[in-house]
Amino acid sequence: MNKVKERVMEGVFLLTAIVSIVAVALICIFLFANGFPAMQEIGLWEFLSGKVWKPTNNIFGIFPMILGSIYVTGGALVIGVPVGILMSIFMARFCPAKLYRVLKPIVDLLAGIPSIVYGFFGLVVLVPFIREHFKGNGQSILTASILLGIMILPTIIGVSESAIRAVEESYYEGALALGATHERSVFTVIVPAAKSGIMAAVVLGVGRAIGETMAVMMVAGNQARVPDSIFKGVRTLTANIVMEMGYATDLHREALIATGVVLFVFILIINISFSILKRRTKEN
Repeated sequence: MNKVKERVMEGVFLLTAIVSIVAVALICIFLFANGFPAMQEIGLWEFLSGKVWKPTNNIFGIFPMILGSIYVTGGALVIGVPVGILMSIFMARFCPAKLYRVLKPIVDLLAGIPSIVYGFFGLVVLVPFIREHFKGNGQSILTASILLGIMILPTIIGVSESAIRAVEESYYEGALALGATHERSVFTVIVPAAKSGIMAAVVLGVGRAIGETMAVMMVAGNQARVPDSIFKGVRTLTANIVMEMGYATDLHREALIATGVVLFVFILIINISFSILKRRTKEN
């Protein structure tokens, strides 16, 4: 009877794995099958490097949106990664038990807040603050970066904390036995041992930041132009798709799907780079 149950569960697990693979394959086929014709008609170089996006004139250049996504994601990482990693170290190795019982639910709550709520927060709080204390009208790269930096914190904190807690306690005890202080043991032994998990957290944060749409669309200004300052508005790849897909037809629609292909390739490059880096870290 036990063997039958094991065989059934093996079949269930195999089926779920196949469904996952097929789902990813179908998404890839749809994107590339519908996106490549637009790239061929527009011209790959003109599509990727063009600085003008005017669908009414059949001019489709997504270079401003590529830069916008890179700038906003990079700004979010500059803000969110140091805070998230240091917070995870504090929660895993320094936080008192009573305080941890308060902080942990707060971090989990941040992960469950809908993107649109973050967007309203950015629109009501961050945009006026940036407008009053810095240049521009408040809807800018800086505002979007701050908001995304907050949004990626739960992901980075949660994954990094789990990686730090997974390090064997004997490493820490050995460092103490050699005369290291608590702080030195954590930062020179525990954190480096959890490097792979922390890198995974950063990659997940990048994926969350570059794929975010609604919150960014509400605070970034959505201006399809090459920005020359962090206080200027910008449009990301995801915002470009959401804003125009509802009424797009023919080549315009295919160009938006091709924009999705570019975004998919970005995510693919990030994941492949992480896999290579992780493999080299294990070898070393």
